[in-house]
Amino acid sequence: MSTAAGPLMPGHRAPLGPGLLAELRTRLGGTAGGGTPPDDAAVAEALRASGRVLGSEALADLTREARAELSGAGPLQPLLEEPGVTDVLVNGPDDVWVDRGDGLRRSDVGLPDAASVRALAVRMAAVAGARLDDASPVVDARLPDGTRLHAAVEPVAPAGAVIALRVLRQAVLDLSALVAGGGVPTAWEPLLHDLVRHRANLLVTGGTGTGKTTLLAALLGLVPPDERLLTVEEARELAPLHPHVVALAARRPNVEGVGEVTLTDLVRGALRMRPDRIVLGECRGAEVRELLLALNTGHDGGMATVHANAAEHVPARLEALAALAGMPRPAVAAQAAAALDVVLHLRRRGGSRYLAQVAVVGLGGPGDLAVRPVASWDGPGSGQPRTSDGWDLLLERWSTC
Repeated sequence: MSTAAGPLMPGHRAPLGPGLLAELRTRLGGTAGGGTPPDDAAVAEALRASGRVLGSEALADLTREARAELSGAGPLQPLLEEPGVTDVLVNGPDDVWVDRGDGLRRSDVGLPDAASVRALAVRMAAVAGARLDDASPVVDARLPDGTRLHAAVEPVAPAGAVIALRVLRQAVLDLSALVAGGGVPTAWEPLLHDLVRHRANLLVTGGTGTGKTTLLAALLGLVPPDERLLTVEEARELAPLHPHVVALAARRPNVEGVGEVTLTDLVRGALRMRPDRIVLGECRGAEVRELLLALNTGHDGGMATVHANAAEHVPARLEALAALAGMPRPAVAAQAAAALDVVLHLRRRGGSRYLAQVAVVGLGGPGDLAVRPVASWDGPGSGQPRTSDGWDLLLERWSTC
């Protein structure tokens, strides 16, 4: 196949080599190197203008490949687009790993050499509006589609550039689907309905990849349709089946260090937007102070997620996050005990993600926050959940209020 600039035969296409990529970047201007990425229509028009592509099928294929190279993850993009993929990790040109929900597996996808890995990492960082070079050898950013990018180059990564990509998929399952799929025991479904209906303040916890966002979105789908939801996230993952959702997403600073909008800013601003319920997609820093203040000022029915290894570990986790906001331990305990009602803790075992604990929040003593499990479940196939002291009181409070 000829790679000259002249037209090709219908159904054929030019290889996406450096020359064609350079020409596309020139035609697309700044859209291919940061800021708003070019869409399919813009890329296809630039390809047509190059005179190298004829035939709709060839044009569509080359458009997808060009977009992956210009504003996506290049040769890794097909892996990110596979259903079920949560993570793509690059340790070297021939050392690519993929997690499809059942643990890491080596992929047969590779890059030509170590220089190509570094070039891809640098280019993705630029697309995300960040800098990655010898002077700034680590980047933590988001690609335009929400994919989390973390990469390191020399000298931090002496063996060569490494890349970690985390796929964010919008959670749209409803609660009945989670119950049918074995993620929530049938016995707890009525309680979850009651907690949402009676405006309990809920904290969904769990480790990475346990399904916190999925459960949170399902719970939001139970909110009455005449209520206004304000969701605050780093990148939009929540897509609840609800007619009135206002989604706010944080913004990282640009390469000049300006333009940042934090989760703290957004939670504070959400209070002025007439919310019926405030939802924080993931609480991971000083914004916990704003969340607790909001839930203590009449904004009942709020929800948030927090990373924790067990429900009993939530007090220590909240104390650590609140310390970033300068809150002393007794203040955290008092605020959290007054603001939070129930903790729903998720676990992941093999390929199963399930609601493992239901816990209540209170004070264990002066200045001590206590999160006490009142029911637990070992996941699909383990039988009925187990209950302990406090379960009947939980049902009585939220089923009859």
